[in-house]
Amino acid sequence: MSTPAGSFSTRRAALLAQLAPGSVAVLATAREAVRNGDAEYPYRHDSSFYYLTGFTEPEATLVLVAARGDRPAQSILFCREKNPEREIWEGLRHGPEAAREAFGFDAAHPAAALDEKLAELLADAPALYCRLARDEGGDAQVRRWFDAVRARSRSGIVAPPVLRDLVPLVDEMRVVKDAGEQALMLRAGQISGAAHVRAMRAARPGMFEYELEAELLYEFRRNGAQFPAYTSIVASGANSCILHYSSNDRRTQDGDLVLIDAGCELDGYAADITRTWPVNGRFSAPQRELYELVLAAQAAAFDAIRPGNAFHAAHDAAVKVLAQGMLDCGLLDRNTAGSLDDVIANKAYTAFYMHGTSHWLGMDVHDVGAYRDTAHADKPSRPLVEGMVMTVEPGIYVRPAPDVPERYWNIGIRIEDDVVVAAGGPTVLTGAAPKTVAEIEHLMGETR
Repeated sequence: MSTPAGSFSTRRAALLAQLAPGSVAVLATAREAVRNGDAEYPYRHDSSFYYLTGFTEPEATLVLVAARGDRPAQSILFCREKNPEREIWEGLRHGPEAAREAFGFDAAHPAAALDEKLAELLADAPALYCRLARDEGGDAQVRRWFDAVRARSRSGIVAPPVLRDLVPLVDEMRVVKDAGEQALMLRAGQISGAAHVRAMRAARPGMFEYELEAELLYEFRRNGAQFPAYTSIVASGANSCILHYSSNDRRTQDGDLVLIDAGCELDGYAADITRTWPVNGRFSAPQRELYELVLAAQAAAFDAIRPGNAFHAAHDAAVKVLAQGMLDCGLLDRNTAGSLDDVIANKAYTAFYMHGTSHWLGMDVHDVGAYRDTAHADKPSRPLVEGMVMTVEPGIYVRPAPDVPERYWNIGIRIEDDVVVAAGGPTVLTGAAPKTVAEIEHLMGETR
């Protein structure tokens, strides 16, 4: 389901159209990273670089030169040269010429030629767009380019007088997903949903959390996903109240809830699903009560996701339902917390719900893009538009405390789905994972 090469060319053209005439933009992919000794982490390309190129090899840089007068725009790739000896050890390298043809660049050069070529391209350019203050190595490279251009000043050559951050331009392009991206994310959601189903079916009291994690990872890879999109959270019992729990080494016990937050990455795009369910297949009465509350909060958040509504509207809707439920069930004492309006105004609900309801989703799990309305300073939350993809993940987390009803202690619940903003209401990408009490108990009952 990989993205057609033409899509990357279209994105490069759209970015070039935003640059000042004659200016140059530079974007490098991620570096390889050593894990320990001489072993490296599995390589994963930079998301924005891939978004514009489709190229997944390390040691690569994209250079864009905006049109100016009768000089047309250019997209140039710098990448590793062919090297038959290294390819025996590391696998295929496209090399510049094959990469140019396969990915639709106007030109391609060896990575070693980058500094020399940039010194030429930046001569008399009105601006350089790049990642500003990313790391010392990148900043030093930019200084080298400028020094090389300035060394020619006696010939009348000048370095770009303007240095601009490229990141906000690319980030904003990535916020709205095209049809191809949405299709990839739907498939990632389907694979991830199947993995959650597999874990539910395999679950038995006494299993270790990592055994359930293994079921997830098997299903991801079996269906062609290249990686987990993030470190899977498999949290049982009291661990379900730890938001970013990742040890996954506890033995589950009869009566535990298991909260699994896990999704795969497919062709560069992430899924992000959370489901919470009883390891023995049956919700207790207190577990069911809080679960139904979180599910109702998610439904309210879905109703608030419409083009034109503020991004924050989904969170506000979920909070209203959760806060009322906390008052109704006694998690919050009306005598001290006050009315629903008081609970919301004073943020008393954050004792049991302390995170946001949504974030952008795409190539990165917490995807790029502004959440504020940058065009209107008086509006703290940007309006939604069709094609945005976001998570919807209300939750409730009850730790033991003297003023908290004991029947709810150590119950942590989160329900998370991925949705595309659409005119008729959000399109759910992760519906393959069951989430109602009846669906979960039926599914888990089938294997018992």
